[in-house]
Amino acid sequence: SPSNDLKFSDIPTGIDGIFSVPSAGLAQIIAFIGFVEVAWWPASQYDGDYGIGYFGGDIFDPAEKARKLNAEINNGRAAMMGIIGNMVAEKVTGQTMYEQYAAGHFNPFNDGEGILFN
Repeated sequence: SPSNDLKFSDIPTGIDGIFSVPSAGLAQIIAFIGFVEVAWWPASQYDGDYGIGYFGGDIFDPAEKARKLNAEINNGRAAMMGIIGNMVAEKVTGQTMYEQYAAGHFNPFNDGEGILFN
């Protein structure tokens, strides 16, 4: 943000970086996500089938299509759990995921480096 004299290097890494982004920047991100939700994806398609197909081809067998759509939904849920776990570990240890791996701190509860569990 040139108007706020803010550079990318001024934004901290990890979850705390969201609090350093100017409110106009957050509004742009939310507006873009809202535009994509309204213009691209139909709101009535809750099953994940947007008619685009599977890597360019459509799946004609209903059982296979249902299995692949359920797998996609479950993989998305697993990804959400993983990122939530990453955010919790960041708050507990005070280190981003990269900092934890680089320092060899794989267990936030008993390696002596966490904020809460020294």
